[in-house]
Amino acid sequence: MEQYKQEFIEFMVESDVLKFGDFTLKSGRKSPFFMNAGAYVTGDQLHRLGLYYARAINDNFGLDFDVVFGPAYKGIPLSVITAMGLSELYGKQVRYCSNRKEAKDHGDAGILLGSPLHDGDRVVMVEDVTTSGKSIDETYPIITAQANIQVKGLMVSLNRQEVGKGGSMSALDEVNQTYGFPTSAIVTMAEVVEHLHNRECLGRVVIDDACKAAIDAYYEQYGAK
Repeated sequence: MEQYKQEFIEFMVESDVLKFGDFTLKSGRKSPFFMNAGAYVTGDQLHRLGLYYARAINDNFGLDFDVVFGPAYKGIPLSVITAMGLSELYGKQVRYCSNRKEAKDHGDAGILLGSPLHDGDRVVMVEDVTTSGKSIDETYPIITAQANIQVKGLMVSLNRQEVGKGGSMSALDEVNQTYGFPTSAIVTMAEVVEHLHNRECLGRVVIDDACKAAIDAYYEQYGAK
């Protein structure tokens, strides 16, 4: 596993973004882990997060694109910090774009924040995590209606690797199958478990044998094929 992935896994734990215990998800599933990207709140955390997204995008999709798009709401800061990270790491200048939940009819009017989209733009989408693909289903028609664009890929921070709404493949694979563009994550949950199992992080073991057994049982029930 690449060094930056190992660092990112520990960064999620240190930032209180990735937690282990007993959680009830919005879907109703009982999960032994929970991710909340809203816990990235400081300037340093956001700066580092943007660099991790930039590195993963370069590794998986390359740098041949023009715009970073983040679906509202959590995708708005992600698109901004990723554009900054791409500039810092690679000297790559891209525009950021996000959507509004409701179109604005005065001043900076329209459905989009940041840069407008133009015919021929190549776009990389960024999200925190994709559990159902709902936000992509909502925003893909919006951005493709603005201009004749090409989506080069979707990058999320964590691939939970559990079945999506179709009940067989992961949500990321469902997005790929539905829309035809590549999808990827900075890290997968399998990589998280591989790195953290019986390893100290913040002076404690966050995935001990009991926690790993609970995670394994969860994936026996909900893991994507």
